[in-house]
Amino acid sequence: MQRIFLFLITNIAIMVILSITLRVLGVESLLMQNGSDLNINALVIFSGVFGFGGAFISLAISKWMAKRMTGATVISSPKNNLEKWLIKTVKKQSEIVGIKMPEVAIFPSSQMNAFATGASKNNALVAVSQGLLDNMTQGEIEAVLGHEMSHIANGDMVTLTLIQGVVNTFVIFFSRVIGHVVDRVILKNQRGYGIGYFVTTIFAQVILSILASIIVMYFSRKREYIADTGGADLAGHQNMINALKRLGQREP
Repeated sequence: MQRIFLFLITNIAIMVILSITLRVLGVESLLMQNGSDLNINALVIFSGVFGFGGAFISLAISKWMAKRMTGATVISSPKNNLEKWLIKTVKKQSEIVGIKMPEVAIFPSSQMNAFATGASKNNALVAVSQGLLDNMTQGEIEAVLGHEMSHIANGDMVTLTLIQGVVNTFVIFFSRVIGHVVDRVILKNQRGYGIGYFVTTIFAQVILSILASIIVMYFSRKREYIADTGGADLAGHQNMINALKRLGQREP
């Protein structure tokens, strides 16, 4: 909760500074001189609400969506020794990292894959593919589970959601400012929103979203490295090395 509060305060501070900067640079007055009724403060609020709102809605329904999209089946009552071992291993790791036992699921896929998702550390899901269970040793599976448990314990889902919320806010804000500049200043449209505004806004939003995704991927990759280390601590470094080799990845 503290992390969310700090990110929100940081984002508000950034947007306030941005609003002031645009005024100092004369962007708002330039738009007003060309007939634009753009309210920078209102746009800042609009961008923040929709930027963070979309990100947090995605986080809130992430478990439900993950189960639905992958066809994952939660292990409520273990039916065999492997499922019993999975539950036991995740329970042990959750106790070590100090979080509530997450749901454990298996999803039908021949690919070796696993993921963790959920709205918080204590409301999470860890899922592994059938292909991973069929092709990895128990030591390697334990390392993969440790990797996913580290994501949960480190609050990576929330952190990346907050980062996504920040970049979403900037994308929405700047795409609309650019749209207003092109529509009113360059194309000299004086009545409502012209086609130039909508085309420019959509184009700018696509380009800015691509650039923003690079930032998100950078932070995501850094969290992956940290989760590798956490998984090695939970399952043993050699198990993690073997798991990464099996997946064709780097060594931690």
